[in-house]
Amino acid sequence: MGISNSNSEEDTTSQLLFPQDPTSNPTAINAPKKLALLPLVFLIYFEVSGGPYGEESAVGATGPLFAILGFLVFPFIWSIPEALITAELATAFPGNGGFVIWAHHAFGPFWGSLMGAWKFLSGVINLASYPVLCVDYLKLVIPILSSGFPRYVAIFVSTLVLSFLNYTGLSIVGYTAVTLGIVSLLPFLVMTLFAIPMIEPVRWLSLGQKGVKKDWTLFFNTLFWNLNFWDNASTLAGEVDQPQKTYPKALFSAVILSCFGYLIPLMAATGAIPLNQEDWADGYLATVAEMIAGKWLKIWIELGAVLSVVGLYEAQLTSSAYQVLGMAELGFLPRIFGARSQWFNTPWLGILISTVVPLVVSYMDFADIISSANFLYSLGMLLEFASFLWLRRKSPEVKRPFSVPLGFSGLVVMCLIPSVFLVYVMTVATKPVLLISSLLTLVGIGWYFLMNLCRSKMWFQFIKGENQLDKDDHDV
Repeated sequence: MGISNSNSEEDTTSQLLFPQDPTSNPTAINAPKKLALLPLVFLIYFEVSGGPYGEESAVGATGPLFAILGFLVFPFIWSIPEALITAELATAFPGNGGFVIWAHHAFGPFWGSLMGAWKFLSGVINLASYPVLCVDYLKLVIPILSSGFPRYVAIFVSTLVLSFLNYTGLSIVGYTAVTLGIVSLLPFLVMTLFAIPMIEPVRWLSLGQKGVKKDWTLFFNTLFWNLNFWDNASTLAGEVDQPQKTYPKALFSAVILSCFGYLIPLMAATGAIPLNQEDWADGYLATVAEMIAGKWLKIWIELGAVLSVVGLYEAQLTSSAYQVLGMAELGFLPRIFGARSQWFNTPWLGILISTVVPLVVSYMDFADIISSANFLYSLGMLLEFASFLWLRRKSPEVKRPFSVPLGFSGLVVMCLIPSVFLVYVMTVATKPVLLISSLLTLVGIGWYFLMNLCRSKMWFQFIKGENQLDKDDHDV
């Protein structure tokens, strides 16, 4: 229960700014409609993929055969288990906190708060990479954006513009994602059709060129970066129409769309042209498209890359902003962090925070950005797997509209395989990444105790007076 004010006028204003129960909130009657299935599918798609942009490094690292096998096999050992876990927990514990709620129910408020810190920081660090990518593509057309002050201004302006779109409403963002997804995938469909007569299947079996050393760290980081974050959309559960039915359908559809979105263009490109492995770096698919069909298709794919980055940014920003909202509703953050816009019903403060932090991070080295995001995300995922297994073992009575169809031993194996990969990603991290991740983890721990102090001293209002689960859900 939140702290109440004696002043009735202040209380009314508080209800308008911080809606909790739609039945008691005057603004809820005119609130935007809940997020439907199709926009949720494309929001999940952009949380994870956004198209084959960025998969080129897998070919450059290990050659066509391992790259194809990676994008074929990795979804089964990583993407599908993560999507299944998200479907079960998001339908059993729906709410804008997502994975924070799951860790909270499983292990208590400290671990819920730490989960929130890890996932939020990994999300906003990852978010910082998208304006950088957007400017990297734009500099091909506008060379002045390559370096110096114009580059910094371009990153700053693009971040603000993209964030404002998110402020205008979840439905707008959702259907924008649908449009961006279709437009950014179309040129690869065209490239595939042009490539079919040129394909020589033997090229798919290549292990790489002689003399080119395999870079397994780059290979696995590329797979991981292109196929993770399936659980991010769980922070929108409170905004989704019939989440118990919608989430499993949306996740299954997004898995299919993402996997084929990677595999089909990759097989078309590697099968249609002779291998020059050193050329296979980010952006090379556009060059391949030019070889296959002409410069017009290269320009189309480069334009699609910019649109894809916009979709990636919007989806990640939405997830991070609603996570902030959900953590305020759970009492991990002060009540003010749950503020919604009176015009669009969006979590404006969550959007603002999720915009400012990436602006600071975006001027870091790009490789350190990605590696730090992966490290923190790995910590959060290990806790998420543990929460899933603990809740399944200790709380079988919880209603699960969707349940992973495996016994407990099968679930342990399902979680163990990707966990081994997570540990591997963490062990190959560089010293700067370890330092950054350790410092941010300490910040997350310190934040939990700071919030407890603020609650005990009543320095801020919190929606829940105590950072605990409801009485009927406390003993899990």
